[in-house]
Amino acid sequence: MTIADERSVLIVYPHPDDETSISGTISMYRKKGIPVSYACLTLGQLGRSLGNPVITNREELPLLRKQELLDACKVIGIEDVRMLGLFDKTIEFEDPEKIIKIVTDLIDELNPSVIYTFLPGFAVHPDHHATGRAVIEAVRRLPADQRPKIYTRAFAHNTEEVMGKPDIVNDIRHLRDLKLAVLRAHKTQMNDLADVYEEKLAAGDDTVLAYETFYIIKFDE
Repeated sequence: MTIADERSVLIVYPHPDDETSISGTISMYRKKGIPVSYACLTLGQLGRSLGNPVITNREELPLLRKQELLDACKVIGIEDVRMLGLFDKTIEFEDPEKIIKIVTDLIDELNPSVIYTFLPGFAVHPDHHATGRAVIEAVRRLPADQRPKIYTRAFAHNTEEVMGKPDIVNDIRHLRDLKLAVLRAHKTQMNDLADVYEEKLAAGDDTVLAYETFYIIKFDE
């Protein structure tokens, strides 16, 4: 699929490293000069890993993950990174109106023509679901002719069984090196996964880091 000439792009995800799953797509926007803003709700303070081998401790992890996020965004080409200061693994417990207002304020400021987030119910992590729900609700409340498009990532095992095939399939095979570099930037959380992907690519597996897929949110009214 050819990347559309959007007015601007907004990404709303809860954690540093969530952007790794769409880094190829976002880099294509940036190569076309399309503005991209990334609102990251938390610093991933409770990330599952301290590195392998261990390179930090629990107290220093948030600061390191902040730098990892900036490093990854530099690889992708994202210059406008917003770190919004919420706490990891608590988004699902926040007042939904608080998160909706955060998204609404971003839309009012940035006027994006498309927003990337997670598909609630099909993105595994409770923070992912809560973030996606807030984005969808914020956009739903806008007049129909003022709504940005919403493209969502989904990776639950039953996604296609329930939702059908993705609406958008972006071929990013030519961006594999970039995808790997973005993963490597998140050295506390993603180095092991990057190792697995590189081994599979070396073995000739052409399905690895080949496509980024999205479901489009559709409103009835």
